[in-house]
Amino acid sequence: MKYLIAGLGNIGPEYWGTRHNIGFRVVNALAEETGANFAEERYGAVARLRVKNAELLLLKPNTFMNLSGHAVRYWLQKEHIPLEGLLVVADDLSLPFGSLRLKPKGSHAGHNGLRNLEELLETSSYCRLRFGIGNDFPRGRQVDYVLSLFTPGELEQLPERVKLAAEMAKSFCLAGADITMNLFNHK
Repeated sequence: MKYLIAGLGNIGPEYWGTRHNIGFRVVNALAEETGANFAEERYGAVARLRVKNAELLLLKPNTFMNLSGHAVRYWLQKEHIPLEGLLVVADDLSLPFGSLRLKPKGSHAGHNGLRNLEELLETSSYCRLRFGIGNDFPRGRQVDYVLSLFTPGELEQLPERVKLAAEMAKSFCLAGADITMNLFNHK
């Protein structure tokens, strides 16, 4: 089967190290692990790879976070990937830093990238891998926080957490959402 793993983020060097770009980091880790390279294509950077019997298309949308749904919808249609073959990797303010949760569906919870996906796909029933970025910000400063850099302590832990998120994405493709949730959501 073919899968689309969409890591959400914003393009441009000014956004690279921000919390909001954790989805880009996870798909980059998947590509690096297998030697796959990203190429600029329509609506984003795309890498193709195989993991055992699964064909993976990695996507880093170039539409900016709030319009991520355009890129995801385009690639689902172009590659004839069913909705059950979609995994979206996004940051999550409601989870402590480094917490990882795979969910088979759910609300956008105020995340503009997920909101746009829900609008354009006309459903919230798609798998998402939520990467906790914490919520240590003053009231009304959410935008500044998600566009801020990780602390030195978080940066120390980040490689291990990103690697685990990449493992979860591979497990989703090879074993399915239920088994992946049982194996990883408690870690």
